[in-house]
Amino acid sequence: MSAQPASPGSSPATKTARQARIAAILTGESVRSQAELAALLADDGVQVTQATLSRDLVELGAVRVRGKEGVLVYAVPGEGGERAAKSGVSQEILDARLARLCSELLVTAEASANIAVLRTPPGAANFLALAIDHSVMPAILGTIAGDDTVLLVSRDPNGGQDLAARFLQLAEEAGQ
Repeated sequence: MSAQPASPGSSPATKTARQARIAAILTGESVRSQAELAALLADDGVQVTQATLSRDLVELGAVRVRGKEGVLVYAVPGEGGERAAKSGVSQEILDARLARLCSELLVTAEASANIAVLRTPPGAANFLALAIDHSVMPAILGTIAGDDTVLLVSRDPNGGQDLAARFLQLAEEAGQ
């Protein structure tokens, strides 16, 4: 599973890292042009030519869709079986989705030091981990998912217990 969006300077200067950042920007913000996208990337310390940016958008399957404001914006396809293009999804929607998925998928949550281990039904860990990654929780350094287990690494050396408790609370509140 991927790590949380990186802070400027902490990502490698690779095509994969650049494309992941592009997808994150397009999912979280309404971007009207390649020039605007290039400026947002530059703000993150990622310099890219227009030709490279254009190729990246094609490889990511980005399309232009009518945004909330009625103007055309870039969007990337959703993950999993969802093929609808996503653009400018609010944090509130991402948090509500994570809470819903926790109530449906979380079986147990345990912790040790800066690690929380979340258990899911078989085959569901990647789906939950992706929702966690997209929710952009600053307390989480990264996620790793197996078949039925999600490993969360906390930025706080003793933050595992708080993470486990938070996910249990999300599951209980959304399940009521």
